[in-house]
Amino acid sequence: MIRIKSIIKKLNELNISFSIKLFFGIFILGFLPASLMGAQANNTVNFSWTNIVIGIAGGLAFFLYGMEKMSDGMKNTAGNKMRSILASLTKNRIIALFVGAFVTMIIQSSSATTVMLVSFVQAGLLNLVQCMGVILGADIGTTITAQMIAFKLTDYALLMVAIGFLLKMFGKTKNIKDIGDIVLGFGILFFGMKLMSDVMKPLRTYAPFIDLMKDLENPFMGILIGAAFTAVVQSSSATTGVLIVLAQQGLVSLEAGIPIIFGANIGTCVTAALAGIGASREAKRVAIAHIMFKVAGVCLFIFWIPQFAEIIKSIAFKFGSGPARQIANAHTIFNISLGLFFLPFTPLFAKLIYFIFPEKEKKKSLIITTLHLDNAILDTPALSIDLARSEISRVAKLLGRMLTSILIPFISDKKYIQGNPKKDEDTLHLIKEIPTRDQIFPDLTLIEGIDLRESKIDFLEEEITTYLTKIARRDITKDQAKEVFGMVSIVKDMESMGDIIHRNMIPLIAKKKELLYDFCEEGKEELLIYQSKVLKQIELLRIAFSTFNPDVAYSIMNKERKYLDLESKYRTTHLKRIISKKRESIETSEIHMELMDLMKQILLYSANIAQTYVGSIPEKDENLSNISED
Repeated sequence: MIRIKSIIKKLNELNISFSIKLFFGIFILGFLPASLMGAQANNTVNFSWTNIVIGIAGGLAFFLYGMEKMSDGMKNTAGNKMRSILASLTKNRIIALFVGAFVTMIIQSSSATTVMLVSFVQAGLLNLVQCMGVILGADIGTTITAQMIAFKLTDYALLMVAIGFLLKMFGKTKNIKDIGDIVLGFGILFFGMKLMSDVMKPLRTYAPFIDLMKDLENPFMGILIGAAFTAVVQSSSATTGVLIVLAQQGLVSLEAGIPIIFGANIGTCVTAALAGIGASREAKRVAIAHIMFKVAGVCLFIFWIPQFAEIIKSIAFKFGSGPARQIANAHTIFNISLGLFFLPFTPLFAKLIYFIFPEKEKKKSLIITTLHLDNAILDTPALSIDLARSEISRVAKLLGRMLTSILIPFISDKKYIQGNPKKDEDTLHLIKEIPTRDQIFPDLTLIEGIDLRESKIDFLEEEITTYLTKIARRDITKDQAKEVFGMVSIVKDMESMGDIIHRNMIPLIAKKKELLYDFCEEGKEELLIYQSKVLKQIELLRIAFSTFNPDVAYSIMNKERKYLDLESKYRTTHLKRIISKKRESIETSEIHMELMDLMKQILLYSANIAQTYVGSIPEKDENLSNISED
């Protein structure tokens, strides 16, 4: 199963998914005339099935390409605003519903929205209940496309193509060019619909085809066809578009179209299900929630399709109520009804999903891997940049744990305690409580834990840089490019901070053990206080990246001078102890000063990273929740 997902990801990276969708779409469309010709071999037909298949295939190609072009333009126009949209996701389910609808309206794919949700849950940015509201909203958002398609704008398709082309070619700003992409995409989409519509006209008088369309009023047959076609082309909008073209030619009734719409809603779950393969258990639950809502909704509606059709027919709309508009309305009302019906029960659905797919006992993994990066959403740069930032936040967390562990061996060596009768019982008790094993991985020693995290940081630095390079190769804005290159520099600086701890501090432990004297109490206190200050800076780095908040980065920069002055103060007090001939300070001076200097280097790196962060982020975004455990 994991192998399947990796193959799919590789296809997406090679940008051939569109060709594959088109090939299989044509393959399925080919079954229809073939079956009709086989059943009516003795009938004489006055039109060419070859021309019909070619026309439908070409029209579908234009339709899918137009949708892709329009989606790219909308995503680029939205740009970094996607981050603010996601920031509004709170425990308020109604807000999540509207956000899901709006995001899907922008990216033109409920499947893509669900794939993003899988990534965000894996990154710890959202929980299951929040995702359920977004999923229900995404199902509503995808119906907007069907409503737009239902407008009979095919006669103006070439005009839209011309306007979009002019905006794209002669637009002076990227924003105008992106708007040109949207208009051009709409034009190509409607031109594809016109091709399919024109080529289907002869079928209006072909009795076997009309009889076949009537057979689709069997709900189970319609659901099967709708689900299969949507699963192949990975777009319920494409299925709805073809259905609307058939309705415009009078080839399909509302009663036959409704089951196909139901099937399209089920078929769109396939992409989310594939995205869940190999993901975390929480991410798998998102895919299960998507499937559960769709299947449960279809089960609720399937037994009263005639009544549902009557309700649709009885609703008067400003823009007419022909078969095409009725099918679009049925698609919209179905998904809005599901959203309003299921939204109050999302906590109950969450409990049911946890019952079906319970949490396993968590065991900290020693496997070195990424948690947040996802190639599936590289085509949405603003969101993929956010995931890269989440992974960088994880690197900061690893650095904090390394720095927390590294000082323990310097202050907890018992040979100095036991050989010193002046130590009271309280001090002995305190020292015995200092951990000697890694707190996250008890099977590892402190040094082995530091080694593990150093390996993780080295691995993540390479993976994040590669991921950011992939983003840079996409069609990104100048602001996004600035962010990407800034993050490449930041992750390199973080890797250097890890090297300071691993390569420079660890060797000092053995050097310290060779000494006959321990640090004096004042020296230990200074080391611990300064360590806490540096740890605070690293923690602020983690928060700055996990909340996308430049104010936190400014706080790091403002504290730099204060902490540098503190290091200078401690250096002076240490020299005073040496001048006063304090034996412990004299014997441990080299190690003490080197530790302070190395921690100061980490402090300087932190401030440098904060400065790079502030210089690269284009705007202040709202806070999101903290990232999960490594």
